[in-house]
Amino acid sequence: MINAAASTTPAVAIDPVKAKQLEKLKGAAQAFEAVFLRQMISSMRSASLGDDILGSDASNQFRDMADANTANDMAKRGTIGVADMLLKQFTPRVLGGAPATMPPMKKEAE
Repeated sequence: MINAAASTTPAVAIDPVKAKQLEKLKGAAQAFEAVFLRQMISSMRSASLGDDILGSDASNQFRDMADANTANDMAKRGTIGVADMLLKQFTPRVLGGAPATMPPMKKEAE
C-alpha cells in the first residue's frame, strides 16, 4: 500500500509521461523495500543459535524462497515504510519540482 505519492502530487492532472514515470518510481521503491526486507530476514536467519536437526540444502533453499515471498508481500503492504519514504523524497523530482524540505548535502572537511 504505497500512498505517499497521492499526498505529494498536486490536485491538478499529471501529464501521461510524468504519470508513467511516477508509476515506475512506485515500482522501484517497492522493489527496493522488498530487497531491504529480504536482506533483513536473511540476516535474522543467519543469527541462529544452533544447527537445525532437519536442515538440508533443499530445506534451506525452500526457506529462502519462502522468506523472499514474505519480503515481497511485506513490501506490497508497505509494512516498513521504506517505499513511502523514497516516494516522498523522489516524487517532487519526477513531477518537476524541487525536493520538499530536503536540506543540502554538506561536504566533509578536507
